[in-house]
Amino acid sequence: MRDLAVPLKLAVTLWLAAAAAIHLYFGGFGFPEPITMRGFHLLVFVPPLFLLYPARRASPMSRPSLPDWAWALAAAAPHAWVMGNWDVVSDRMEYVDPFSPVMMLLAVLAIVTLLEATRRAVEVGLAWMIIISLAYMQWGHLIPGVLNSRPFTPAEILEASWLVPTAGGVYGPLTGIVATTIAVFIVFGSFMQGSGTGRLFSNLGAAAAGRFTGGPAKVAVITSGLFGTMSGSSVSNVITTGAMTIPLMTRIGYRPAVAGGIESASSVGGALMPPVMGAAAFVMAEITNIPYAQIVVAAAIGAVLYYFAILVAVHVEAKKAGMAPMAAEHIPPWREVGQDAHLLIPVAILVWLMMERWSGNYAAFCATIAMVVVAALRRRTRMGGRQVLESLANAGQTMAPLAVSIAGAGIVVSALTATGMVVALGGIIKDLAGGSFPLLLVLLAVTVLVLGMGLPTTPSYIIAAAIGVPQILDLGSVALGVPAQDLVLPAHLFIFYFAVLADASPPVAAAAFAAAAIARASPLMTSIHATRLGIAGFTVGFAFLYDPGIMLRGGPGAILVATAIQVAALTALCAAYAGYLLRPIGPVLRIALGLAGAAAAFWHGIPDLARLAVAAGALGALAALQVYRPLRGKERC
Repeated sequence: MRDLAVPLKLAVTLWLAAAAAIHLYFGGFGFPEPITMRGFHLLVFVPPLFLLYPARRASPMSRPSLPDWAWALAAAAPHAWVMGNWDVVSDRMEYVDPFSPVMMLLAVLAIVTLLEATRRAVEVGLAWMIIISLAYMQWGHLIPGVLNSRPFTPAEILEASWLVPTAGGVYGPLTGIVATTIAVFIVFGSFMQGSGTGRLFSNLGAAAAGRFTGGPAKVAVITSGLFGTMSGSSVSNVITTGAMTIPLMTRIGYRPAVAGGIESASSVGGALMPPVMGAAAFVMAEITNIPYAQIVVAAAIGAVLYYFAILVAVHVEAKKAGMAPMAAEHIPPWREVGQDAHLLIPVAILVWLMMERWSGNYAAFCATIAMVVVAALRRRTRMGGRQVLESLANAGQTMAPLAVSIAGAGIVVSALTATGMVVALGGIIKDLAGGSFPLLLVLLAVTVLVLGMGLPTTPSYIIAAAIGVPQILDLGSVALGVPAQDLVLPAHLFIFYFAVLADASPPVAAAAFAAAAIARASPLMTSIHATRLGIAGFTVGFAFLYDPGIMLRGGPGAILVATAIQVAALTALCAAYAGYLLRPIGPVLRIALGLAGAAAAFWHGIPDLARLAVAAGALGALAALQVYRPLRGKERC
């Protein structure tokens, strides 16, 4: 991103801050007509990207070029037209009323500028995905076999991609949910950071875990999970917390790639952590018509298990290597943590309002106002005008890339739906599964991870959910003997978890690559370590469908057993990989323990209590062996 000269930097900062403030105001006092709000959202956030992000490395880094200004003006034109003609857009009959030459020109401008903004500020892979989707609409009728689609005229392609607010495209419902609920939550997260809540989380992590073996790594896990409630990006989470935690981890003995893997696995999990999950969770609420509060409750145990597994892995590896805790002078006293504890009040207000079924945007608005008021109670957290302006500007800077990525994903979803590709791809995956529900889930998990190589989490989830969820509902209702409607949320959470994990999974993993740069380690090895540390994401993803207790469904017994199975399985898997439980473990017992953990996590063909007995029994037997069997020289098992 450019470091602009002061006059223009101030102007862009004020623009983004004003845009974020207006979104916050609408969140509390009501939004205008949907098409007006979506047009305004893209009008204020797409053009600044051409000023902030250079077209190529050779472009000037302190100022935009003349072509950049031209791009920004071109990007503003279609969205300004939509705002000025909102009644025309709202009243027209899609695919029936004529799509005029002026509309075609504006559609071309909107799509081309969106592609270029995506290429610059988000991911080149997403830009190519949009191009391929548009090309498929144009020439898909020439492809033989199952991928064949009906012919589309250029006007139909442009209309479907740009001006069908009820179905998809640039102004579709996905852009609507970002322009309303997600935008206000991003503002709230930015105010959390500006008020010093980040310091609270960092000190809390250090005070809670710093005194234990492998303290810095445990601090990284806890701090990154807490930061995830503020940050909408796993990469920014890595950069924010990793700059502190990765050097501490390497200093006490963690290999650089392992330290980077711990940080990236912890950071991507922030999107899984209630009460403020990632942007994809809000999109999930929009797609499924399930209240966000219900999604948060269903995801709570899974998120805790994800971080539990990372903590177990960090602990056993630290024990095996004989690592020391953090130095006493680096651990803040609990008194210092308590000085910022009042900053948790707005978070509690947010949770309470959402549990009371208030809309997400209104809950986030109230929590943001509460954050400013509560922060003023103490001098060290008080937010002056400068801090408020910076928080609004940071929120706007976060929203801008998200706005174009979601609008781009809307084009892809529109193309998939209009051409029938959703049905075709889903059919291909279903045919490959051959009627096997477990194999279908594996194929869908791989599909999501592959999509995540070139797409951010939210677009990856959106596209994969469009393809995979219908197949899960169709085959899963038969395989599990459960009504399809009861599988809607588990199916979406399954896709969501793998979309999140893709940010840390090789060969292309944005969060892991950012952590590797800080750790000065191999990006590939860092992503490999991040993947195995995030093993709970894989087991919990499948558990959403097979173990409803993990979503707090069923009685206390079912919830307790489902959670206990995951705890035992994850502990066994982490200990087996590290080769350490209470003492070092030899290769034979490592394999046996790993198989026991995998069986408990994935072997759903046996009763739940038997699965629990397999993992817990293996752990108990090995622990007893290591406690009561004298260790003579080198461990013989």
